Amino acid sequence: MDTLGRILMVEDDPNDVELTLTALEEYNLANEVVVTRDGQEALDYLYCRGQFSARASDNPAVLLLDLKLPKVDGLEVLHQIKSDDRLKMIPVVVLTSSREERDMMRSYQLGVNAYVVKPVDFHEFVNAVRELGVFWAVINQPPPGSARKEL
Repeated sequence: MDTLGRILMVEDDPNDVELTLTALEEYNLANEVVVTRDGQEALDYLYCRGQFSARASDNPAVLLLDLKLPKVDGLEVLHQIKSDDRLKMIPVVVLTSSREERDMMRSYQLGVNAYVVKPVDFHEFVNAVRELGVFWAVINQPPPGSARKEL
């Protein structure tokens, strides 16, 4: 039985994407990461629209969400997810460089599960992402009907 869940990462910075995948590879989680580069693409993925219209409709085990995104910002993505009965149970971890109190407050008001400020230091960043990935994709028990797959 495979209990790893898929991670949806919404991140427009290619360096942060690479660091995140590197951090997750150690636990063989990197192959279960879907990367979207802006808020609109993330919503298309979640709603199986556009280039994602043929994907299985199961939800990711966790969503790693940057706030400062092109097209649709992270707070709007979070608002749409938490307002939708089919998506609101997806755990969302904001992974952002924003230390602004209003961003943190708004994220929690919208129902985020965790708010992590990206460390500037490479090793701190890698360790933080690794711990997030292991917890949300391996340890945490998701709600029924999410992306866990039985093999």
